[in-house]
Amino acid sequence: MKLVLIAAAACLVPLAASAQTVPAPAATEAVATAPAPAADAASAAKFNLDTPIETLVADEKAKAVLAVDLGTDVTANPSYDQFKSMSLHQVQPFAPDKLTDDLLKKVETDLAAIK
Repeated sequence: MKLVLIAAAACLVPLAASAQTVPAPAATEAVATAPAPAADAASAAKFNLDTPIETLVADEKAKAVLAVDLGTDVTANPSYDQFKSMSLHQVQPFAPDKLTDDLLKKVETDLAAIK
């Protein structure tokens, strides 16, 4: 299994390159309290690096971000079924030279821009 994941991760990014998304807060009655601090853009984003890859590719815009930033269509990878339920953060240790911190930061920024 480890070999399959390593091979899958290596194919994710040709040369360059399970937590769920944060649910919306529940509605509550108006209470006289101080307003909550504004959430940062990454935690309020629709998608992030902890979103399962299969969830990302199910969305047209997120799939396009992956294709552009990673330089490949991850669903075309022969091992896609092996890693699709994993997030990019979970796959990174299997290919740290391909899924660099800088590359994942770019993917995260681009995913956060999706509305």
